[in-house]
Amino acid sequence: MDKRIEKIRDILDEKKAENIEIIDLKEKDYIVDYVVIATTLNAKHGIALLTYLKNDLKPLGEEFIRVEEDDNWTICDLGDVFIHLMSEGHREKYSLEEFLSELDNRA
Repeated sequence: MDKRIEKIRDILDEKKAENIEIIDLKEKDYIVDYVVIATTLNAKHGIALLTYLKNDLKPLGEEFIRVEEDDNWTICDLGDVFIHLMSEGHREKYSLEEFLSELDNRA
């Protein structure tokens, strides 16, 4: 697995994100190579996780191209990686894992 993805997973795990899932989409028809999904404990935890990710990854050269955040769902676009930090309710409601598992392989 990509060392960048391992670093993201390690930060999220160390900071108590739950149900961290890494989805490899390199062979799928999708706009990024990897999607990382993690469940937050509450809104403040989601904000804190974003701060930890930025503080730890930016010095390593990681660029946060775009970040969309609210109390239930934060999306970080790193170019070839999306990180989704989601409340438990939003994660169940939107079921990204199911959506991503249904993508077609690249032709």
